[in-house]
Amino acid sequence: MRASQPALLAAGLVISDSRNLMVAQWADWLGDRITAAPTIPRATVEREFRLIIDALTAMVGPLRREAGVVWVHVCEHYGRVASARGLAAGEVVEELQHLRELLIRNLAAAFTTMRPRQSLAIVLRLNRVLDKGIAVAVVGYTDALVATLFSQNGVPVPSSEYDPSEVERQLGALERELAGVSHSRKR
Repeated sequence: MRASQPALLAAGLVISDSRNLMVAQWADWLGDRITAAPTIPRATVEREFRLIIDALTAMVGPLRREAGVVWVHVCEHYGRVASARGLAAGEVVEELQHLRELLIRNLAAAFTTMRPRQSLAIVLRLNRVLDKGIAVAVVGYTDALVATLFSQNGVPVPSSEYDPSEVERQLGALERELAGVSHSRKR
């Protein structure tokens, strides 16, 4: 079952328009967990949430194949940052699962205006994209843990704190990579 291009564009527009609302709802749902690690400020986590939603929007747009590479990079980065935030692997999954719920709630009104077949196709598409993102985030999380534990010839490193400026730099690079995908469409 495939969603039509107009239906995908409509879903992408709704996601894009409700991005800031979803980021706020996502951050509120996390509560104190969002700042569990003092090395990663709340503003950085919210910036990462915005990037995830922007990449997800691109994944239902006309350049979804090109955006797939960026989606993988964004989700992997999210997993690495989640490790720095002190989350457990299950919490990484739970946080991204909450995004699924937010998407369905925010897209509900748009779904009622579509044919049932189209709305179902979009839900299935979003679920596939999110499932892949969750798997990649868990891989990024695991890679970060392994790198932290064995970065010096198998001897755990006493201080494994993340440099906030490095996280910001990486987020900037991912945002530019996503913007490059959008820019390639305009050519």
